[in-house]
Amino acid sequence: MSKANILVVEDDMDIQQLVSYHLIRTGYNVRCADSGEQGLQLLAEENISAVILDLMLPGKNGMEVCTDIRKDPRNQHVPVIMLTALGEEDDIVAGLDGGADDYVTKPFSPKVLMARVEAILRRDADKRTMDPEAEEVITIHNLRITPRRHEVLLAGTPAQLTTTEFTILLLLARRPGWVFSRQQIIDQVRGYDYSVTPRAVDVQIFGLRKKLGNTGKNIETVRGIGYRLKE
Repeated sequence: MSKANILVVEDDMDIQQLVSYHLIRTGYNVRCADSGEQGLQLLAEENISAVILDLMLPGKNGMEVCTDIRKDPRNQHVPVIMLTALGEEDDIVAGLDGGADDYVTKPFSPKVLMARVEAILRRDADKRTMDPEAEEVITIHNLRITPRRHEVLLAGTPAQLTTTEFTILLLLARRPGWVFSRQQIIDQVRGYDYSVTPRAVDVQIFGLRKKLGNTGKNIETVRGIGYRLKE
């Protein structure tokens, strides 16, 4: 099996070298970019498995880069881990709302970062693995969801969802009428060791509803508990 290619977009050379060293030591191929523009160019030219993205970059910042990735049909499902010194709750929510799949704050533990990379690649691989769930097609409320293709069609038109939004929608769509707490959604999307506030889940649901238009109204809020997809 070929090694995963990880793109590190970081303008601080010390941090770029530290992250690259641990990625290579873990067994990954690494490409590095000093700016957002260079990162997007490498992403367009090479087969990248995941991106570690600094938020504070010269020129196009990390948030803008992440937005551009999510708008690119060829790379919109590439997992993005934001690596930044901005660690307040609002910063984390903004990063996740901007399309990031994970968020690691500086100073960081290289061991934890490597675990996050492995987890995000594992989740991505799980979506592509042939199994009974992956082969299923879910049709509900004008939606056609194909997990193995990581595809959502809204009235026949592709809906451009982030990995997080897709995973939340899939969780709800597989059990229409079931109520999922915010913590259950966090556990499903991020893993049991991921520290995200319930507010971040609310932001993801808001974005998902917005992208689904009128169909998004079928994602109901159950006050004091969480969310469900109407049967």
